[in-house]
Amino acid sequence: MLTFAPAKVQKMIETLLISTLIIAIGMAFFLVRVLFVKNGTFKSQHIHDSEAMKEHGIHCVMDQDREMRRKSEFAVGEKRL
Repeated sequence: MLTFAPAKVQKMIETLLISTLIIAIGMAFFLVRVLFVKNGTFKSQHIHDSEAMKEHGIHCVMDQDREMRRKSEFAVGEKRL
């Protein structure tokens, strides 16, 4: 590889190049769907778009928080002093 660089720097450069190669291969696999499928897009990764999550009653944390903050009709009013 690089003969003029010290051993540690050479090892770091080698690791960086291998990491870059792995990331490039991963990106190529992601792009296969977009490039080679008609009207290809990335699927939504958001929880509210998942049918399996809907079946289990799992919602987005924002939706769950909104539901919990709604005032219940069964809530007992607190007495303020």
